[in-house]
Amino acid sequence: MAEIKTLIKIKPKTYSVGDVVAVDFMAMHPMESGMRKDKDSGALILAHYINEVTFLLNDKVITKMVTWESLSVNPLFSVNLKITGAGTLKILAKDNKGQSVETTQQITPKG
Repeated sequence: MAEIKTLIKIKPKTYSVGDVVAVDFMAMHPMESGMRKDKDSGALILAHYINEVTFLLNDKVITKMVTWESLSVNPLFSVNLKITGAGTLKILAKDNKGQSVETTQQITPKG
């Protein structure tokens, strides 16, 4: 099984305590629904999709998303976050085959 590659972007890039920022999390994942057929063999491709994404700030859950196979390839998840101070943003993603990935990003407000 290939490793799930991820990307976190915080917009805007510069923010202060009290600001609300958009946190975008992208996971490079095939997101197979189990309904598509292999072009060569005609056999169904087994379902393989992200089914849970959890956003944490300083190890406290901000939000948990339960997802299913109807999401697009390489899905993008976005949440709004009020900046209360410096800390560590952690995002955990799990798929239906038991594979998981943990990605972190430092939160560093300016001023």
